[in-house]
Order: sequence, then C-alpha cells, then structure tokens
Amino acid sequence: MDIPRLHPDTIEAIKQRLDIVDIVSEQVVLRKRGKDHLGLCPFHEEKTPSFTVSPSKQMYYCFGCGAGGNAIKFLMETRKQGFGDVMLDLARRYQVPIQTIEPQQRQELQRQLSLREQLYEILAVTARFFQHALYQSQGETARRYLLAQRQLSDATIQQFGLGYAPAGWETLYRHLVEVKGFPVQLVEQAGLIRSRRRGEGHYDYFRDRLTIPIADLQGRVIGFGTRTLGNDEPKYLNSPETPLFNKGQTLYALDRAKSAIAKQDRAIVVEGYFDAIALHAAGIENVVASMGTALGQEQIKSLLRYTEAKQIVFNFDADRAGVQATQRAIGELETLVYSGQVQLRILNLPGGKDADEFIKSSPEAIARYHEAIIAAPLWLDWQIQQLVAGRDLKQADQFEPVAQQMVKLLNKIADANKRAHYTRSCAEVLSQGDARLVLSYNQSLQKQLRLPQSTAVQEKQAIALKLQASAERNLLEQAEALLLLIYLHSTASRRTILQTMEAKDLLFSLAPHRALWQRILDAPPERDRDLVAYLQEASSEEARALSEVVYLFHLNEKQMQDIRRAPLLIRAAIAALERVTCEKHRQYCLEQWQKLDPQQEPDQWQYYSQEFYTMQRRVQELDRERQISIFDLVE
Repeated sequence: MDIPRLHPDTIEAIKQRLDIVDIVSEQVVLRKRGKDHLGLCPFHEEKTPSFTVSPSKQMYYCFGCGAGGNAIKFLMETRKQGFGDVMLDLARRYQVPIQTIEPQQRQELQRQLSLREQLYEILAVTARFFQHALYQSQGETARRYLLAQRQLSDATIQQFGLGYAPAGWETLYRHLVEVKGFPVQLVEQAGLIRSRRRGEGHYDYFRDRLTIPIADLQGRVIGFGTRTLGNDEPKYLNSPETPLFNKGQTLYALDRAKSAIAKQDRAIVVEGYFDAIALHAAGIENVVASMGTALGQEQIKSLLRYTEAKQIVFNFDADRAGVQATQRAIGELETLVYSGQVQLRILNLPGGKDADEFIKSSPEAIARYHEAIIAAPLWLDWQIQQLVAGRDLKQADQFEPVAQQMVKLLNKIADANKRAHYTRSCAEVLSQGDARLVLSYNQSLQKQLRLPQSTAVQEKQAIALKLQASAERNLLEQAEALLLLIYLHSTASRRTILQTMEAKDLLFSLAPHRALWQRILDAPPERDRDLVAYLQEASSEEARALSEVVYLFHLNEKQMQDIRRAPLLIRAAIAALERVTCEKHRQYCLEQWQKLDPQQEPDQWQYYSQEFYTMQRRVQELDRERQISIFDLVE
C-alpha cells in the first residue's frame, strides 16, 4: 500500500504525544545536564558528548556536526525513512486514530492498528488460561516445582502470572479458536500455534511447560518464556518473533523494574527469569533479565533510559558459560564504557551461585546481596581479574600472554588519567606483590602503549582545522552576541528573533550565550519591559555563569546606532548562525558519502550525496545573504 497523506489533525495529534527525550533515548544514551540532556551524537563519530536534547524546546542539536531538529526529523534521519513512514509508525506506537486526506486508505490503516490490539487480547486470554491450568490437576507437577524447588510463594506466583501450558497437542488451540472464537491466523501470528507440515491443522507451540508471561513497558503480555518440566530440549523456550515480540529488544521484568531503577539510579541485569523473580520477591526490584541471548544495544539503551547515572550491574553466573555471557554483553557496551557514558560493574556471587540460589541460601542473604552489589568491581577491574584468573605469572609462558592482553586493554582507554591509573594497577598485578617491581613494570607497559603519530601532513591538517574552527567560532561569537544585544535592548525585535530562530531550528552554540539565553527565556512575562534589570538581579551562582556576557547589558554609542538598524543586523546574524550549522552538516555528509560503496548501499550513498550538494548550495546562498545584509548596512 502506498504511504498515505495524513490529515493535519492526525499529524498534530501525534506531535502532541511526542516526547523527544523518550524518542532519542531509544538510540542515544542521554545524561541530564541542567535542563537539557547530553549524549554521543548518532550522526558522527565522537568521544566527547556534544549532542544536546532540549525537553522544553522538544529539539535536538549537535555542536559537533550541526545536526538538529525535532523528534520527527530525528527518526527520519536515523531510520532513513520518509515523513509518511515515520508518522505512521508513531501513530501505531501512540495509538492515534488515523485520518488521511484520501478517505479510501483509512480502512486499511485502521485494520493494521486493530491487528495489534487483537494480538494483545489473544495473549492476555492465553496468559489467564495458563494461570488457570497451573491450579488444576494437570498443573500439579508445575505447581510443585515452583513451590518446592523454586521456593516461591503463591503470592509471588500470582504476582508474576506464572502458569502451565497443558501437555495436549491442541489444548490451547481448541480453547482460543473453538471456545473463544479467535481467528486461527491471528492465534498463529501471536506465536501460540503452528501449522502442521502437511498443512492439516495446527498444534500448540508450548506443551507441558511452565509458562512465564513477558510484558512490554505498559505491562501488556507480548510473549512467553517457558521451561520444560521433564528432559525435553530446549530447556527454556521463548515465543517466536511476532509483530509484538522481539527478544532482541525486550528485557524481562523491565515493566516492573523501571520505577525502582529510576529511584535507586542503578539497574541489575541477571541471566534467568527465576533470578529476576527471586530478587523481586526479596524486595530487590531494580532487576531485569536477559532473554537467554546476548544483550543487544537496543536492550541496553532501553535500560539506560531509567538510570540518570547510567549505572548497570551484570550479575551473571560465575561459571564458564556465565563469564562468556558477560563478555558478550560487554561487547555491546564497550564503546559506551570507554567513553564514560556508562558505569558498568560485574558481580560474581560467592561460591559460583546464581542470584536465585544465593538469595535463598541464608536469612542474611538479602543483606549480603546488597553489600555485594555495592562492592562489585568496575568492569575494567573485573577484566584485569579475568586475565590473570587461573594463570601462574611465575611461569614465563603464562606471564607474557597476560602482559600482552593488558597492553591491548590499556590501549582502548582514551582518557589519560584513567589509562595511567589502570597502567599502575596492571603493573601491581604483574609484580605479584613485589613493590620493587611495580615501577619497572609500569614503565614497561607505558612504553608498549600506542602514542599518537604526528606527521607533517597531519600537523598541517590540524592547523587548517584549527584555523577553520577559530574562524567559525569568531563568526558564531559575533553573530550570537549581536542577536542577544538586540534582544536585550530592542523590545520591538524580540518576536522576530524568537520566531526566526524557532523556524530555522537554531540554537546558541557558545556556553555563555546559551546560559544567558536560557535565563532570558526563564524570565517571567511581567519582567519583559525591564529585562536587563531582571538579569542583573541574578543569584551569585547565576551571576558567575553570566559573567562573560555582562558587557551585553550596556550599550555604547555605536551599538545604539546599530539598534536602529536591527532588522538588517538580525538578518545578517541569523544567516551567519545558519551558515555555520549548514557547513558542519555539509562536512558530515561528505564524510559519510566518501565512506559508502554506491554498489553496496545505493540508497544511503544517494541520500548523502544529495544532502551534501543541498547543504553546499545553502551555504552559498547564506554567504550571499550575509553580503547583501552587509552592503545594506554600509549604504
């Protein structure tokens, strides 16, 4: 079906429900800084965060590459989708009734939205069926397993909706299709039944298994995790991929844990369903479980949305499989950890126990678990421990590989202070307690670490980039200061500046100017007439933040003349701001374009080539506009 043209009322309804922090944080790890949020830009590679998201303006802007816009533009850019595709996805996400300019398309769109609602209903009915079956005679073995082996109370069993899938081949099929009257095709789409090989009927996907409902963030059942009660393989079996369930994007119990994670500012990730259930039952509620596979970036980023300090503790099993699972999960987090975006700790419980076993091992286990969480080593310290585990460093053939692995680890640490700290830590480990050897090993490790090579060409490029950056900064500083000066001293120009900056998605780039602009926007309406006086009444802390821009509070004779020509000055300053933004985006598009193979990725290659030339033309237009404005001023 062709993408429909949505009715303006539908577009407006979608925009009203959008939260840019919610949208962006699905793909970018954001940390709160004042009133805004900061993270690593998804549009270009960077090690220092320069990507800013403003909840009050519902806008994003990168001070590194110049990318900026609203939530809709962010989705269009990151997903490489058109406006219509993005808006349809958002309508489904927020359950906004769709009106189209072409009425004939409405019925099909409403059918697509209705499909998801029907799948939710089928899964909810199934969850109740499994829960009921658990307390029937056929569910006695499953119930005994939960009560005796897992030591769960009836209250916990009911709280988590645990159930039992009967052993028959068509028990659930008959209940859903013949009793409840759900269409066979929908029950199959929900991942609950499968077609027989010869196409003669269907059979239940889950049979004679303990069932654990998996919910989305709204608490709606989207699938099931199940455990065999016998020797069947696999031991654990999840729902297949469906329109509602994707195990690579889902974390078990996140719907229950998100509030506790936000409150404690820390998330604990365990391996199994029953680890998570046991910890929740013990009152440790900031816990989620992986879905039996390696954690993916989407799962990690969805988790990080709820912890402002970005603290995650991995509590996987201490056996070989658990260590391997930890290493796989870390692979997705490495970049975030090395850049300081995530504080990751690794918890291996005493005796190699998993969380479920440990928490039930003694009356003091809950208190000991809390202590273990606090004492859990940071990931880099844990990595060093893993390098030497089971090695005899007194043997040369074992010492050398460990030292080489340490060098590889240290080379990944970008921050100089952190690298120095861990270089000394590694030297202490290699010295095996001999303090006389620490300095020697420290110097040896430092000599092996990579140092940035500086060639004549690189130096020339660096100088050119510095000169360009300096010129851009001067242009920005003059234009931003001019706009602020006019805004402060020309009440007639304020609406023009506000509307123009909003229309063009422009923000103040330099920190002192941003601080002053925010203070201006926070001013109460009744102080509009004496805005400068209001700003001068700032608290001592605010005054320090504004100390670099107080010169804008007063006009000299030339500036008083400039204020009389405010419209032309605003035009020139806005063009200068937009020019710097467009130039950054042009450079970014050029870099991406040059990296792509037109044969392998033709759509992206075409997109960035078009964007590059569009930005190049826009830069030239803005240069002409600035020149015209300057000539007008001279005349």
